[in-house]
Amino acid sequence: MAIDPHAAPAGNYASYPSLAGRTVFITGGADGVGRALVEEFAAQGAVVSFADIQVDKAHETIASCEGAATTPTFYEVDLVDIAALQEAVAAATKAMGSIEVLVNNAASDDRHTWEEVTPEYWDDRLNTNLRHYFFAIQAVVPGMLAAETGSIINIGSSSYMMQEDFFPGYAIAKSGVEGITRTLARTFGPHGVRVNTVLPGWVATERQLEKWWSPEGEAGTLSDQAIKRRIYPKEFAQMVLFLAADDGAACTAQEFLVDGGRR
Repeated sequence: MAIDPHAAPAGNYASYPSLAGRTVFITGGADGVGRALVEEFAAQGAVVSFADIQVDKAHETIASCEGAATTPTFYEVDLVDIAALQEAVAAATKAMGSIEVLVNNAASDDRHTWEEVTPEYWDDRLNTNLRHYFFAIQAVVPGMLAAETGSIINIGSSSYMMQEDFFPGYAIAKSGVEGITRTLARTFGPHGVRVNTVLPGWVATERQLEKWWSPEGEAGTLSDQAIKRRIYPKEFAQMVLFLAADDGAACTAQEFLVDGGRR
């Protein structure tokens, strides 16, 4: 099949007035689901900053937002470096004001077997896929608590639910995202700050299609899904927009699956 990661079925997607001018910080916004999130928030008129290590792809994402209501700001950050992440959050806060929406998205689903995992690789998988979620929250939440409002959206993965076994370090790390969500939703809820997880199934990003796609793999995925077609990044982003907007104000400590009915 032709690779078309930015396509999505035609649809009249929602516009959220409450997102206009809302300050948003996204990790891993240079490509894939992250790029779609940056594009969709910018189209809503949100003031968007995003952090990523991929400089060239980040500039492609900014270029793709030409004509949108706002232009995103990019911070070059290796999110394994927590000090650099904290500095980026501080810079974004200084530039655009207190961050009202945090989307923890950055991750890497490189394939590996359990036999290959060394202690060093184990640490790398947790650092890449889980640790920075907590420290990004720690960096932004004081402003949210002071304002008594905010939305934190953690991007998980349905892989551990599906018992997918071709990347144990990734799947195990992603299972920890739900622990962060449920624990901190209880902590911050009394102060008006919401924390949710959105879990993608198999989303047809450029990376997925170029690195992992096969006719047999896609056929197996579609046989599991209730909706018998690909799920696209733009579609996945719509759930995140809802949770960031006032429309999702009663939702916290929840998991939202966007997987075509696969789980």
